[in-house]
Amino acid sequence: MPSFLCGLDIGGTFTDCVLIDETGRLTISKAPSTPKNFADGVLEALRRAGKRVGLELPALLGAITMLNHGTTAGTNAIIQRRGGKVGLLTTRGHNDVIHIMRGSRGLSGQDIKLIVHIPESSKPDPIIPKRLIRGVSERVDCFGKVVVELNEAEARQAVHELVAAGVEALAICFLWSFLEPRHERRMKEIAAEIAPHLYLSCSYELAPKWGEYERTTAVALNAYIGPLTVGYLSRLDAQLKALGYRPPLQITQCAGGTISVRKACDAPLLTLDSGPVSGVTGSLYLGSVMNEPNIITTDMGGTSFDVGVIHDAKAVVSYKSLVHQYEYFLPKVDVQTMGTGGGSKVWIDKTTRTLRVGPQSAGADPGPICYGRGGTAPTTTDADVVLGYLDAENFAGGTMRLDRAGAAAGLQALANELDMSLLELASGVAQIAEFQMADLVRKATIQKGLDPRDFVLFAFGGAGPVHMAVTAREAGIKRVIVPQGDTASTWCAFGAASADTLHVNEQVRIMASPFDVTHINALLAELEAKGRAELAEDGIPPERQHFRYSIDLRHRGQINEVEVEFEQREFKPDDLDGLRARFVRRYEQLYGRGASLPGARLECVTFRVRASAVSRKPRLVAATTLTAEIPPAVKTGEREIYWAEAKRLTTTPIYDGYLLAPGNQLNGPCVIETATTSIVVHPGQAVSMDALGNFVIDTSA
Repeated sequence: MPSFLCGLDIGGTFTDCVLIDETGRLTISKAPSTPKNFADGVLEALRRAGKRVGLELPALLGAITMLNHGTTAGTNAIIQRRGGKVGLLTTRGHNDVIHIMRGSRGLSGQDIKLIVHIPESSKPDPIIPKRLIRGVSERVDCFGKVVVELNEAEARQAVHELVAAGVEALAICFLWSFLEPRHERRMKEIAAEIAPHLYLSCSYELAPKWGEYERTTAVALNAYIGPLTVGYLSRLDAQLKALGYRPPLQITQCAGGTISVRKACDAPLLTLDSGPVSGVTGSLYLGSVMNEPNIITTDMGGTSFDVGVIHDAKAVVSYKSLVHQYEYFLPKVDVQTMGTGGGSKVWIDKTTRTLRVGPQSAGADPGPICYGRGGTAPTTTDADVVLGYLDAENFAGGTMRLDRAGAAAGLQALANELDMSLLELASGVAQIAEFQMADLVRKATIQKGLDPRDFVLFAFGGAGPVHMAVTAREAGIKRVIVPQGDTASTWCAFGAASADTLHVNEQVRIMASPFDVTHINALLAELEAKGRAELAEDGIPPERQHFRYSIDLRHRGQINEVEVEFEQREFKPDDLDGLRARFVRRYEQLYGRGASLPGARLECVTFRVRASAVSRKPRLVAATTLTAEIPPAVKTGEREIYWAEAKRLTTTPIYDGYLLAPGNQLNGPCVIETATTSIVVHPGQAVSMDALGNFVIDTSA
């Protein structure tokens, strides 16, 4: 009986599934996402994958040794404002923290006029209205000392009032609780006694860091998506078990890697953005096989475009996240997103009479006009069909015919309004989308002190290989890699299948230099012990457990912190000079040479331990020989395609991506087709297949 690793990823348009057998062979499948009940799309993707390996769904589930699932239940609950009704319990006198927000109102790094010109921006709708917030008498000071004991009578009254108001979840966040969590812990016990049916979330468990607003936001969002996420994951877990799946269900998380379904239910905030992060996880693995340490990951699907960065063979991470203008603390792989995808709607700004693409999306239902499901708004995919990038008669491996005439009619209406020809407008749509994505690539790298020209670009997602050759060229990147052929369209599911188990534990303790190594070692030992316990609960034996350590450091008196990683858990006094040197190097990489103050005092702020266990990985076997000879059957025909470089229709060769061999090279313009994506190579570019079966586009050939 074969055995498989399985990765699942739910996108806005498709649900993807990847199976990896004992030999490392990949099997992929796609099914339409089902927003009314995502589990239906998940099971259909599994059925289709099972059919490809000759197994019915129950037999397939019985053969899967680990199933890693990327869920968008929490993300969609926030986007669609479908979260639970949440009450907030906080320290008396600090009821309005979440409404006051920060001065930038979550717009930092965006259009400057939105920040400085208040009438052009506004605060988001509150996650928790003021009528559902209760202050309770208690106080812990900034040293972690209790100065006012928790008033349990007030605590009980507050819970009774919120239950009477009909809340489904309670968020608990007291001042300085990350230093002394006793009051939050007791508040949770009281709430559980009074209302055991409520979903409860405490800030000291989720975000043990200072920053009252961000910590409150984190616990409020966690409680907001808790009931819906727990409901979805519990139902899916039960369905899978009923159909024959036995191991614990693993959920991908935003820090990279996976967590148990139990932990995902306790902290559903960890699942936000976990889908795009899985694409970075898969790219990390392939990059290590290819010896590519610097990678920009780009995922263009039907709804959005996601960019991640891998530098020196490590994913770039962040510790402050943003959703709907709400900033919160959580360690996560830094993935930046914009609303540019295959389903992004094309429209005209009536004020400026300019063509726009996104951020609104046609989604999975009804989708682009060319899908023939009732969509009326033209999209990027409709432009791709009209330009000839996609074969309307043989889309998705011949499983679907596209309505090119309908797409043309929808775009023609906009072209008439702007006095343009149909092909000029369609080309403009593609270029606007590509240039918008190039801007995000530059932002994701340059703002972190990195030069995009030092990177290769991984293009995945169903629409990524169609557009990334131009996006990379505009960003100054010379090589685009479409990973593993048609697996690129399901790359986030591939990343989920190859993800390691991971737990990230943090603790804030501010220490000024000269540092006491005894205190540093004690904190790291405490965090490591917590990680060991979590891995043991996941069934990971001690010999498979791995740990990485880091401290967020800053110049004393500054607010910007820099994460410094190191190998050892225990410091000796002689090691502190090396720690300072690492801080200076990283600080000057971010802020410029000479920006640090080498002799200044430093402060430790956040201590962090990543506990992980390496999972079984796909076996990517390199071809032993490369051949320049291209088999005659590779060329399947020609198609008239409009190229912006030539500003006219050009007869363009079309190739079968499954028949190309390692070492084959083609000059653009051309299109390479697989069942799940099209690789578009523009004039002046070249594409080849490397020894591992990746398509490599030279954007400056």
